[in-house]
Amino acid sequence: MSAHKGKLYVVGVGPGNHDHMTYRAKTVIEESQIIVGYDTYVSLVEDLIEGKKVYRYAMTQEVERANQAIEFAEDGMIVALVSSGDPGIYGMIGLIYEILSEKGWKRETGINVECVPGVSSLNSCAALVGSPLMTDFAVVSMSDLLVPWEIIVKRVEAAAAGDYVTVIYNPASKKRIHQLKDTRDIFLRYRNPETPVAIVKGAYRESQTIAITSLEKMLQHSEILGMITTVIVGNSSTIEYNGMMINPRGYRSKYELVKQGGKQENAYTGLWK
Repeated sequence: MSAHKGKLYVVGVGPGNHDHMTYRAKTVIEESQIIVGYDTYVSLVEDLIEGKKVYRYAMTQEVERANQAIEFAEDGMIVALVSSGDPGIYGMIGLIYEILSEKGWKRETGINVECVPGVSSLNSCAALVGSPLMTDFAVVSMSDLLVPWEIIVKRVEAAAAGDYVTVIYNPASKKRIHQLKDTRDIFLRYRNPETPVAIVKGAYRESQTIAITSLEKMLQHSEILGMITTVIVGNSSTIEYNGMMINPRGYRSKYELVKQGGKQENAYTGLWK
């Protein structure tokens, strides 16, 4: 290890569009001497990394890129390990800390590690389709590469039974075909077939495609179901309005939302509007 204390930034670049990348993310990428990441994610920040050393990896090489990023930081370098979305939600920061814990890393004396949060798929996709996440919600990944399918089924069952709005990551791939169908079938045991469902592929990217459908018909949109797709399943309160999913927060039960036959006073300023 170098006598100079290195830095490792694990950076979430959001959906990919620079308008939705945080100022902090841009700053640490510019500060970094070395960029490490999955090739597709590195391509999202191509214009920010000119002149830097860049190490690109294939999708299934998470352990290799995590170890290389750590090793560069241990050699005293400033390193950015980039990923889309938020690195703390199904992202690389967990693996980084797992590896560091096995190496006996100490926060006070070891390399500096900072997780730079970004806009996750659940945020970006919800913003595009209305207001589906206004009440309690669950997030489940259909990828059973690292988590046994039996455990995923238990989590889906709990979300469905608990009437949670449910965000589904990684809904399908070339090899994973039955998972989303099985999940839909579980939800149909607890929810109306007409429950609104949003399917968003490539949020804020050139490939962006959005479908607002129902729980019963969601599998009919197989052409946009894949690894860069997020599915949002509404709960018993979710409504569809003008092609959007709206989840009431509960204000209607306590407040008159629209003043009938007169003006409404602003209680904070005394102004009328």
